[in-house]
Amino acid sequence: MKRENHTFILEFVFQGFSRFCEHQLTLFLVFLTLYILTLAGNIIIVTIIQIDPHLHTPMYFFLGMLSTSETVYTLVILPRMLSSLVGMSQSISLAGCATLMFFFVTFGITNCFLLTAMGYNRYVATCNPLRYTVSMNKRMCAQLVWGACSIGMIVAMTQVTSVFRLPFCATKVAHFFCDIRPVMKLSCIDTTINEILTFIISILVLVVPMGLVFISYVLIISTILKIASVEGQKKAFATCASHLTVVIVHYGCVSIAYLKPKSENTRDQDHLISVTYTVITPLLNPVVYTLRNKEVKDALCRAIGRKFF
Repeated sequence: MKRENHTFILEFVFQGFSRFCEHQLTLFLVFLTLYILTLAGNIIIVTIIQIDPHLHTPMYFFLGMLSTSETVYTLVILPRMLSSLVGMSQSISLAGCATLMFFFVTFGITNCFLLTAMGYNRYVATCNPLRYTVSMNKRMCAQLVWGACSIGMIVAMTQVTSVFRLPFCATKVAHFFCDIRPVMKLSCIDTTINEILTFIISILVLVVPMGLVFISYVLIISTILKIASVEGQKKAFATCASHLTVVIVHYGCVSIAYLKPKSENTRDQDHLISVTYTVITPLLNPVVYTLRNKEVKDALCRAIGRKFF
């Protein structure tokens, strides 16, 4: 990689999908379709939850917050990726890159903790149903969401500050957005301390919440298995399946991206993993919760019925 005097580095240039020049139009059409579907799906979920009184419950409050966060997360990443695929400028100022990284990290971590809050909500509803209305009141729900957002912003500020204090000697980012590791690779100096910091933060914001979610589901499943009615068991499992599906895909992809040893990373692997958690996962949320959730489907039918009949 060509190294330059860091005092003259004023902007970065994304290399993006430059290795797939002959397929860029196809990639553009695919990602544009996924982008539109993601925005439409999440906006529909937020709107339905707002207008349907039947969905004014803690579970759907968290789902609405997750859909809102996913929408902003998508808006941060996808437009620049799409513009680069059609030949528009792939450069970004250092300040712009820092801003993009801040929002990417903030909403990515917020999503992780919102999924944890949803797991806790499901645990209380299944294992302590008599205390559910007391435990999951409006104040508690608001505090959990505020906590998720606050952790996201604090971690993002820490990461962005540590990365952009580095001196940079190269301009070409081997990625399609300002992710942490690709930007650190442009530094003139050894980034071992930054790598360790990133790894520790990844453990705290990925492994810990993921562990809490899976502990919740172990307790939930053990409670469900005690239900005498087979029909009751099926209904309980169906209610939890949607959330668990999203959790496994989300935490799985992000954990691979940030916990895998640096020596095992290749550019193509990084791009594939990044596409999964920046494009596929945000789309998975509305798809899973609308196709597998009877209450959301019923609310959607009621909304369409009021509109056209």
